[in-house]
Amino acid sequence: MDSYDLIIREGLIAQADGTTLEVEIACHDGRIEKIDSSISQTAAQEIHAAGHLVLPGIIDAQVHFRDPGLTHKEDLCSGSRAAVRGGVTSFLEMPNTSPPTISQQALNRKLERAASCSVANYGFFIGATPQNLSVLNSAAPACGIKIFMGSSTGNLLVDQEQDLRKIFRTGSRLIAVHAEDEARLRSRSEKFSREQHENSNLRIHSYIRDDQCALLATRRATELSCEFSRRLHILHLTSAVEVDYLSEHKTEHITVECTPSHLFLTENDYDRLGSFMQMNPPIRTQVDQDALWRGLHSGIIDFIATDHAPHTLKEKQQPYPKSPSGIPGVETSLPLMATAWKSGRCDLAQLLKWMCWGPADAYNMTGKGRIAEGMDADLTIIDADSYREVRNSDMFTKVKWSPYEGMELTGWPLWTVVCGQIVFADEMIQENALGSPITFAPPDGVWFPIGASEILPLDRDARTVVSDLPALWDASVRFFRKHDCERTVVYERNFHVGSKFSLCDGRAHETRQRFYKLIKQLTCVLRSQRFRKIGASPSRGIRIQGKLRNR
Repeated sequence: MDSYDLIIREGLIAQADGTTLEVEIACHDGRIEKIDSSISQTAAQEIHAAGHLVLPGIIDAQVHFRDPGLTHKEDLCSGSRAAVRGGVTSFLEMPNTSPPTISQQALNRKLERAASCSVANYGFFIGATPQNLSVLNSAAPACGIKIFMGSSTGNLLVDQEQDLRKIFRTGSRLIAVHAEDEARLRSRSEKFSREQHENSNLRIHSYIRDDQCALLATRRATELSCEFSRRLHILHLTSAVEVDYLSEHKTEHITVECTPSHLFLTENDYDRLGSFMQMNPPIRTQVDQDALWRGLHSGIIDFIATDHAPHTLKEKQQPYPKSPSGIPGVETSLPLMATAWKSGRCDLAQLLKWMCWGPADAYNMTGKGRIAEGMDADLTIIDADSYREVRNSDMFTKVKWSPYEGMELTGWPLWTVVCGQIVFADEMIQENALGSPITFAPPDGVWFPIGASEILPLDRDARTVVSDLPALWDASVRFFRKHDCERTVVYERNFHVGSKFSLCDGRAHETRQRFYKLIKQLTCVLRSQRFRKIGASPSRGIRIQGKLRNR
């Protein structure tokens, strides 16, 4: 190729193991086309990173951009601009808007709106109600089903046992839960109602929505996931009791996140911030915060998401309980975590897992979370040496405030690249650049682990290990037929599609030989030193997936 769309020169690429590599990155048509020590070709745009750290684009898997219906607080345009200012190149947005995202029509409207203005990549949840079971697994594209087990902002709520069971036993799409027990929440709200009006101390918010309120719902969701072997994601974990419970009961079907707010604020900050740190689930004690950090280090908690949920200054200044719950955070999450890394609370490899490839893997995002040839060209270049004060006046979010005002943080983005386009540079949004819809791979398939001596079908009903290419062929055909897949298989190189063709019966021998040849070619690529040196995790292997028939 004579010329590229973008070349990043003189940067240090952050590898998955936490080491860095001084190479150049060439981007074309939205993907990383080439990574080499020196790239001689030219490009329409060039970034001279001057030794700064190049990260995979940060993924925020839980934001509330308030669009439609509450756009005086935020919208998809302003929220995505705040995201890329904070180095976030992809976000997943929640359904509790007005009207809520509970139908294909509502999802389509969000997708159309995002396509017209979002400067970051975008995906959306479908919201669960007791009445919309039929749409929960068919609305597309959606990253998952969101269940509010306890009431929060908006009017989405599914708290009855029979409704929860129906959702968990129907379909296979990921379910993400806001885990607070509605019955306990209501009981404690009534119990403390008089004290709410007599006591201006916002700590009462954390007393009402206590750790047992969270534990009851987390336990119930975990039990349902185990009973129905359903993929479950627990949003914004907050308490030590939940960490302890999940250390004993978390299964392969469950992932967990926590927020920077719960990692950097405690109940003691109510005296300073009041309702400006009020959120659901609430900020808790130092003991709980310490447990969340232990959960991250141990792997009980898989990654970080902000739960960016802005309200205006005027709204937050109302007396409790009229003050709404939720705080902004999408543009400070990376500087907070980079500061934690530089102070020794975590290492670079953990930061990459918690903010890049962890959420990408949890939601089966294609092309996201890693820096490798063929991956999407979503990149964040940060200054990890200088410190800068958080100032409300600098915020890109519509509400123009942050609970972290006054903190000195490092790791602020210098450039943010989305789909191979510079969208943020020189503290400004670059015009005429837009993000793209995130694509999500099917959760099931047959996995060929490179470097292992066997091939293991990822059908949860199968326990057979096969050890050669003919057996892989047979396992693939059995899987696709069992799950009523279309006769198309997709071979992925580190989540980047390598080739497609039909598993048709008419030319079975020819198709089988092409299958063998492609597997061998991809095996060589994944085992190659060139692929290893850029930190592309060759052990992940090749995923062979079937596309389910439309029903």
